[in-house]
Amino acid sequence: MGKLPFRQVHLDFHTSEKIMGIGEDFDPKVFVKTLKEAGVNSITCFARCHHGMIYYDTKFPAKHPGLKFDLLRAQIEECHREGIKVPIYISVGLDEYVANRHPEWIARHSDGRPQGAGPLEAGWKKLCFNTPYIDYVKEQTVEVLEKFKGQVDGLFFDIITQDPCYCRYCMEGMIEKGLDPENNEDVKSYADDIINEFKKSMTELVRQYDKNCTIFYNAGHIGPYIRESIDAYTHLELESLPSGGWGYNHFPITVRFARNLGKEYLGMTGKFQKSWADFGGFKNQAALEYECFMSLAYGGKCSIGDQLHPSGAINQATYKLIGSVYNQVKEKEAWCDDVTPVSEIAVFTPEAIEGVHIALPPSIQGVFRMLTESHYQFDIIDDYVDFNRYKVIILPDVITLDKGLKEKLESYLRNGGKILASYKSGMDRDENELVLKDLGVELVGEAEYSPDYIVARQAINKDILGTEYVMYDRGLWVRPGEGTELLADIWNPYFNRTYKHFCSHNQTPVEKESGYPAITRRNNVIYFAHPIFSMYYKHGMRVYKQLVLNALELLLEDKLIVTNAPTTAQISLNYQPEHHRYVAHILHYIPERRCESIDIIEDVIPLYNIELKVMLDKKPTKVYCAPSMEELPFSYDGKYIHVIVPEIVGHEMVVFEMEEVNNA
Repeated sequence: MGKLPFRQVHLDFHTSEKIMGIGEDFDPKVFVKTLKEAGVNSITCFARCHHGMIYYDTKFPAKHPGLKFDLLRAQIEECHREGIKVPIYISVGLDEYVANRHPEWIARHSDGRPQGAGPLEAGWKKLCFNTPYIDYVKEQTVEVLEKFKGQVDGLFFDIITQDPCYCRYCMEGMIEKGLDPENNEDVKSYADDIINEFKKSMTELVRQYDKNCTIFYNAGHIGPYIRESIDAYTHLELESLPSGGWGYNHFPITVRFARNLGKEYLGMTGKFQKSWADFGGFKNQAALEYECFMSLAYGGKCSIGDQLHPSGAINQATYKLIGSVYNQVKEKEAWCDDVTPVSEIAVFTPEAIEGVHIALPPSIQGVFRMLTESHYQFDIIDDYVDFNRYKVIILPDVITLDKGLKEKLESYLRNGGKILASYKSGMDRDENELVLKDLGVELVGEAEYSPDYIVARQAINKDILGTEYVMYDRGLWVRPGEGTELLADIWNPYFNRTYKHFCSHNQTPVEKESGYPAITRRNNVIYFAHPIFSMYYKHGMRVYKQLVLNALELLLEDKLIVTNAPTTAQISLNYQPEHHRYVAHILHYIPERRCESIDIIEDVIPLYNIELKVMLDKKPTKVYCAPSMEELPFSYDGKYIHVIVPEIVGHEMVVFEMEEVNNA
């Protein structure tokens, strides 16, 4: 299969059967010339779209009525002549042609309503993976593999999701398996089994016809749920259009988890101002740079979403924009391939407890912001990962424990590991008690007052004023055990704000100390009684971050990266073992909420003379900026490489070449 290309386009073509003249302006020479000038070396093209329309010569009746030739074949053959790969797209979860002709195959809510758009709504109806529809999907996929034998670079199956479904087939299937359709957990488990079985069986089918093509199943998000079927994938594509509903936190959080799954991966954004099919909407170049360079910084390849006009004419302005970024990516690739992230901290993801989220939980977004703004190097993990790889594990707010996770954390601590936990993290799954005894505290119950206040003691009060700080969200009252050090205290207001008694405009002012701790430490474990990470995401109060950073300083003696770069700069450290070099990526693009619902990046604000210290176990032979190859003077104090980066305009790579170790 080889490596994934660095510069891909995902070319949507969801085209209504009401539109005629499909592809009449398609010129294969212009199409490929435009792609090459834009630096594109792979483009995903459509066999079948959400409308259910087929775009090649097919035995099925769903070929688009406005298409008079084999568009997909024309795209593939011309691209292949010029060395451009063409993975083939097949819509699965959505097919309006089929849904309108087989309403019995539509997924159903528990009240019998069809999932997806209603009869008077524009949009799609969701099809169930447990119906004979899947036989159609497989037959059509086999047709693609046979018709394009030797030409299938990859298969991209889309909308591979199965929400709890109560259609006739699922109801009968659950009852046959002894499951209870009135039990939500049973229904969800059955749906999960259905989708995992589809992926496994589809990969087995594809491999009967093609041993080498790439295979990816898209659900709009990659999380712990994927482990059950990970062997069905050849690689991962992390769909994440920041302005299309995912937001700018989504990709960097998701990729920090996905990069530990053992698969090659890419980041998929879009050229659109907003989301998919935003015809006439163009993202600012600075934003597209940030999104692609961020993928490189996290060890991924790049994919930019576009949608072809029904006429088949490729939009020149779109590829001028894409080319402005991809021709820069091309220059950077040598320092971004086959990298291993270097991390000091692991953050346990709430998704491993709570399930799939495209709208990521507040706690994971809060801890991501804190650590990124402070330039810590970290992964996001579940309990399949080796905990001993990390110096500190953070359990943000809601990481409740089953027996296996509890024992694994206890073993990690016995091996010298360190934990920072907050709020309900460390509780049993039913949230009755704090079962991780190494926390050094016992649960009393929910705090009686909210908002309440926190006063930091000397050990954790660096850069914090000597006063009470409001904690906007309700915490817990806990009782410290023997040997537990108090780092901060909870102070109560006079009363909770209700119709019976209130004071002024917002929360009631502080009255007195509560007698309960806000932050504690026992050996290598620090515990926060409030949902500190969710609070930072929701309220943005700097002191919440400072308290966590002070706690990390108590647990983590040395940081991998020490810098005077502002909090708006993102720094990622990778290692390229084949080249014996470390690469520090520094990104400085600032998303702003300039309009009602999306963040905008327009200006690239340069940084100058940034001090960068990187902790390495030996002195490098050379330090330089890439791809400019400008050498930088440096010093080594036995622990840190010291270097000044003279200028950062959006994205800079600082390369630390190490002496090759001869193991002969």
